[in-house]
This record gives sequence, C-alpha cells and structure tokens, in this order.
Amino acid sequence: QVQLAESGGGLVQAGGSLRLSCAASGRTFSNYAMGWFRQAPGKEREFVAGISWGGGRTYYADSVKGRFTISRDNAKNTVYLQMNSLKPDDTAVYCCAARPSPSVYNDYVARNGRGYNYWGQGTQVTVSS
Repeated sequence: QVQLAESGGGLVQAGGSLRLSCAASGRTFSNYAMGWFRQAPGKEREFVAGISWGGGRTYYADSVKGRFTISRDNAKNTVYLQMNSLKPDDTAVYCCAARPSPSVYNDYVARNGRGYNYWGQGTQVTVSS
C-alpha cells in the first residue's frame, strides 16, 4: 500500500507560483497512477491533474491547463504539481492520490476520484487578489 504526504502549499498573490510535492511511501510507487485533486470551501472535490505510472501521459482539468504541470520522479517516490499564474479561484486544499495502474489510463479514468485507493491529508493553497 501507499502513504502520501503533501507539502508546498501556502499563501501567494494572484499571478504567483507554487510547487506542491507529494511524497509517497511504499514498495510499488512506480506502479501507481497519480492524481491531484482539490476542494474549495463550499464546493465538491474536483480533479486537477493526473499522470500515468511512467509519466508518459498527463491530463488536466480545463481550468488549469496551460498553467499547471504535473510530473513525477519515481526514484524519489514523489509527484509534483507546478502551479503558475495562480488565480484566486485556485484557492483550495490540494490532495494527491494514488491508484494501482489501470490497464487503460485516459482522461476519463484519470478524472475519476473513486478509482484512487490512497489519499494524502492535503495542503492548503490560498491565492489572494
């Protein structure tokens, strides 16, 4: 199994950048697809970005496409979310999630939070105007 711990959140002004990290513990991290999700006050959790086990396929929510980049370093058991051009609407608790690599990992599968077995506690990102 996998345990996840996010870091890198904080307070930033609109237009600024943050890089979130998700450190994973477990024997088979490289065999897991990974995702980032976020939940803002009063809203349901939403998909942000996903990455396949080998890093060859990435998927993004339309709201962050072109601004956020998901990546992973399996040797370090870490997945990252580089967030640029941040907007106040990006304010949320960001959680990383892991799932055993599916036979098919496409946009639809990546977006489905129910498919992820393990979740981190989350890190707060606050973007001021």
